[in-house]
Amino acid sequence: MKINQNYFAAILIMITASFLANKAVAQTSGSLYYEIEHMDSLQFGAFNARNLDQLMQFFDSSLELYQDNTGVRNYDQTRQAFDGLFKMDYVLTRKLLSGTLEIYPIKDYGAIETGQHTFSHMEKGQLQVGTYKFMQIWQKKGGVWRVTREITYGH
Repeated sequence: MKINQNYFAAILIMITASFLANKAVAQTSGSLYYEIEHMDSLQFGAFNARNLDQLMQFFDSSLELYQDNTGVRNYDQTRQAFDGLFKMDYVLTRKLLSGTLEIYPIKDYGAIETGQHTFSHMEKGQLQVGTYKFMQIWQKKGGVWRVTREITYGH
């Protein structure tokens, strides 16, 4: 599956321009906020449990994942990457940083989730912790939330 990066970049620019034009304010409470916060906790609960099948249920088959240090991945490539990560000798744990979560509604589509999270693991007796930024585009279709686009950066 070939990912059209120009198309995604154009969509991201349009969303950003719309926020600036409409002076969109991030939701830090309310029903949409709590719904996405809950989905995030379930998604990364599956990640922290190394449950690949459960984790992948949070991603749409049209997934495009952009990561500054690894490039662009589609759904199948993302599944392979998580599978390899879960087979490592160490257990990587994700934690959302308190106070960083912001939710923006997308009319007739879903929501944008932004925030910061830490990933930690023990390596050679030392705790290794990294803090990174992320953005997930959630689509609600048929009452089901799934991530269609993700950007993770600051690695």
